Amino acid sequence: MERLCLDCGTPIKGRTDKKFCDDSCRNNYNNHLKTEDNLVLRRINSILKKNRTILAQFNPNGKAKISRKKLISAGFNFDYHTYSYETQSGNCYIFCYEYGYLVLGEEKLLLVKREENLWLA
Repeated sequence: MERLCLDCGTPIKGRTDKKFCDDSCRNNYNNHLKTEDNLVLRRINSILKKNRTILAQFNPNGKAKISRKKLISAGFNFDYHTYSYETQSGNCYIFCYEYGYLVLGEEKLLLVKREENLWLA
């Protein structure tokens, strides 16, 4: 049975467990795999950064109330966040890095900023 290079498809000679015809094909194949993974990570990180920027823009003083529609119109994506925090009273804050929000009602949100010394520890 003839073995073919996973990258270029040419016949492989040598060891029985060899997968590539040379180092450049091995590097090209592995770089291609990593590029696909990196595209997903870059897309998610881009959304998270945009969400953080929007929260920071509407919350310059550390606390502010805002409507859900205003965040959505600015391009905020509620499906992506970095973590959530539940208080002892049962309130659930959703954070995108150090900026977050608490759902107050159907259309109102309380924007908050967590102190850096608390969340970086």
